[in-house]
Formats: sequence, C-alpha cells, structure tokens
Amino acid sequence: MKKQRISTPNLRKIALFGYFSLLLYMPLWLLVLSPSGALSTTTTLILFTLPLLFPLKGLLQGNPYTYAWANFIVLLYFLHSLTTLWVIPNDRLWALLELIFATTMFIGCSYYAKYRGQELGLSIRKAKKGK
Repeated sequence: MKKQRISTPNLRKIALFGYFSLLLYMPLWLLVLSPSGALSTTTTLILFTLPLLFPLKGLLQGNPYTYAWANFIVLLYFLHSLTTLWVIPNDRLWALLELIFATTMFIGCSYYAKYRGQELGLSIRKAKKGK
C-alpha cells in the first residue's frame, strides 16, 4: 500500500473548503454578481443551494460515507460550471471559480472517504464465493 501524502484531517479541511466555498459562492454568483432574469430568487436558491445542504450534517461530523455520496451532489455543480463555460462567454470567470470549488470538494471528499474509511476499518463487502 502506498503511503498517504496528505493527512486525513487535511483532506477533510480541503473537502470542507470546497464545500463551503460552493455553498457561499453559488447564491452570490447567481443572485448578486451575475443575476439571471430567467430564474426567480427562490428558484435559484432551491436549485443551486438546497442540494448542498443535504450532506451538511455528515460532512461536519466527518462521516466518510457522507463524504463519498456528497460527490454525487458535487457533480451537478461540476457539470453546471462546464456547461456555463461553454455556453455563456460573459460568465466564464464565475464558472471557472465554480469549477475550481467543485473540483476541490470532489478531490477532498474522495480521498477523505477512502483514507478515513480505511482508518476505521470500513470496506465494501465482497460477494461470497460459491453463491
């Protein structure tokens, strides 16, 4: 097994940095920096902030399982940023920031879930042979 280069607490800090950056940045971008006339404030908050609130408790508690499934949520922001980069030239800077925050959260969550799970002795069960 390879030696872990970044400590588990530091991986958690990286993941939480990306998470809270997205949580603060998305409403700021979509409501203040570059508001869209197509979406209401309520719709924007529901679509872009509410999904990030689902894993909040588990992330703060350091639950590796929550860090693992939070990656499914962060992929929405990853795709949103790539789509915006491609489609809306005026918002490229904002989309690039979203991409950086989403990538930071994804990498931090992935490695934290892996290494913290190993520290706790958690694993995915393997199918029994002969069945």
